[in-house]
Amino acid sequence: MTDPLRVSVLASHRGSSLQAVLDATSAGELNAIVVAVISNNSRAQALQRARDAGVPACHISSQTHEDEDAAIRAMLNAASTELVLTLGYMKKLGPLSLAAYRGRVLNTHPSLLPKHGGQGMFGEHVHAAVLAAGETETGASIHLVEPEYDTGSVIAQRRVPVEGGDKPGTLADRVLAEEHLMLVETLGRVEAGEILLPGLQRS
Repeated sequence: MTDPLRVSVLASHRGSSLQAVLDATSAGELNAIVVAVISNNSRAQALQRARDAGVPACHISSQTHEDEDAAIRAMLNAASTELVLTLGYMKKLGPLSLAAYRGRVLNTHPSLLPKHGGQGMFGEHVHAAVLAAGETETGASIHLVEPEYDTGSVIAQRRVPVEGGDKPGTLADRVLAEEHLMLVETLGRVEAGEILLPGLQRS
């Protein structure tokens, strides 16, 4: 077996997707290890989830560092990161960090991209837009991160039907559950070499 895939996670709030990854790694379902968690929010539950799992976790923002992009890149480098995940991270990854890890940064998005993506489309805003558009199905996507929001190549999607009486919150819950399953499955396929990322070289 190859060495575990070294994954760093950026998250801004609850960190439920981070927890899905941590649970899968601890259960032996993934040949991966979360080596660092970074948040721009000092109160993010994601930081506590990481610490509870013994993973180095750090609040990095414009409040803590004059150049937060350089600080993020330094932490990713120090952790010997192979793959970066932005999971509910409410900021663009800075140009220094993106240049250093281009082609091996993945983001989850709660819609079937390219539908309902772009700046300002996050969380329940996405699900409200899906309902307003009269969509009969939605879902979740995993894509490579590029400088512009939600424009990178989509590498995985899961479809979720829109049900009668759905509200943004109920739709969000069902999409998130599928997103967690898709994330763990996709990481496994990346680690196994079944999904090839342009910036990731696994020996």
